[in-house]
Amino acid sequence: MSVNRGQIAEPVWVPGSRVVRSKVPAGVLNWLLDQASLTRRLQTVCSGEFRVHVISQAWSRPMMNEAKVLRLPPGKFALVRQVELLCGDVPFVYARTVIPRKTLSGSLRRLAHLQSRSLGATLFALPGMRRGEVEIANLRGSSRVHRLLSERGIILPPSVWARRSVFHVYDKPLLVSEVFLPAMEELHF
Repeated sequence: MSVNRGQIAEPVWVPGSRVVRSKVPAGVLNWLLDQASLTRRLQTVCSGEFRVHVISQAWSRPMMNEAKVLRLPPGKFALVRQVELLCGDVPFVYARTVIPRKTLSGSLRRLAHLQSRSLGATLFALPGMRRGEVEIANLRGSSRVHRLLSERGIILPPSVWARRSVFHVYDKPLLVSEVFLPAMEELHF
């Protein structure tokens, strides 16, 4: 479900515990609700062919829903990283991370310099990392993310499923959103 604000739709995020399971394809539901490391699961399924392709990483204004969940003032810039998680040359997940400037201090400055290394693998290896509740959304063709993926040449159905969580490392937040692309429905693990 999306809320349309002019031309760009903002996703409506629902706690994973409230998702109507019968509305989500069975091949995706298991992945959406999993609290473990998505990177680790994909590495296992991809049999050594897992890789991260960085689409972009820059300081920009988060989407309204992202700023709200991170409690950022309107117009505040954050580091936004967009990547594809691939098995071989096939994109399985589009991931978007929003990291507030205040989070990138001390030892967490390294999060701004991951290049093609996996953020997920880095996060799950940090002591004291806490993951907030998983939220789920169904992104329609009018959403900014859906449009971005279509522009990248990824053939998408009219809607795709996504999840997001706020991670806290040393009580500093960052938001990770993961969009499950059509190839995910074929993975059984």
